[in-house]
Amino acid sequence: MNLIDKLDTLIAYLSEEQPYLSELFKDYPNETIHDKYEIYRGYVNLRPAMKASEEFLQLQDEVLKALIVQDGITSIDDLTPIQPQLYEWQGDITTLEVDAIVNAANSDLLGCTQANHNCIDNTIHTRSGVQLRFACQQIMDEQGRREPIGKAKITPAYNLPSQYVIHTVGPFIVPGQALTPMKEELLKSSYLNCLKLADAYHLQSIAFCCISTGEFNFPNEPAARIAYQTVKDYLKESQSAIKVIFNTYLDIDHNLYQTILKES
Repeated sequence: MNLIDKLDTLIAYLSEEQPYLSELFKDYPNETIHDKYEIYRGYVNLRPAMKASEEFLQLQDEVLKALIVQDGITSIDDLTPIQPQLYEWQGDITTLEVDAIVNAANSDLLGCTQANHNCIDNTIHTRSGVQLRFACQQIMDEQGRREPIGKAKITPAYNLPSQYVIHTVGPFIVPGQALTPMKEELLKSSYLNCLKLADAYHLQSIAFCCISTGEFNFPNEPAARIAYQTVKDYLKESQSAIKVIFNTYLDIDHNLYQTILKES
């Protein structure tokens, strides 16, 4: 089967599993690989955390890995540090071949449940596979409560080029409200706990997204400066050898990190 046939098979499985969703996607374009991926993506975004058949998982894994290869995988070995152990890279974090990528999660820790929503939580969960939501549900079941802000949890990355995904819930800034020292400390805590968890797992590299910016409204420049200073202080105090990539997507964040890393 080619990719289109495989996606059609996955969509048929998901439609049979969740027939009440068929009406939602009936008007989606359905011709190209991209069209079919978006339908598949919508279904899995709305799919509860539950096991899937081995046949589904095998086909899903083949599709997701092929799509990531098509997009192009970037290894940390392809990058040049701006400072010792510190890198900045602009692009899709799900294509990074590092030991761990960081997901800006929500307090349910189950990934974005809005069909085709353009957020990093949605992208990471979709491209990792349905296994990721199920793994996160197991963490939440064991924990017995919502994920606190500023902590960190780790799961396998499944179909991503990275080995692990580290999930952290950053602070949310209510639009129109001023940034407070408490919110700054919570953001610092997210970075710090991700680093500690990565070192506890003896990881050699980690890629941070811009935690709390975007959907959670944390101002970009303070967020970047907190991220940089927290990482810099941790590396100095812990003597950790871990390599850290500041992954950016928007130009505003790319320019901020380039400036901060080069001026410091």
